Amino acid sequence: MTTKLQPGDLFPDITLSGVDGSEINLPADLSSPFTVVLFYRGHW
Repeated sequence: MTTKLQPGDLFPDITLSGVDGSEINLPADLSSPFTVVLFYRGHW
């Protein structure tokens, strides 16, 4: 079972796919230590 991130926790290493098919590896591909990740759930 997974757990929620708590304030101060390190972001886990994950790969996200963009709508254009590109991939980004977090947090390795980030150029700034401060980043907002938004997840939208919807019908395309």
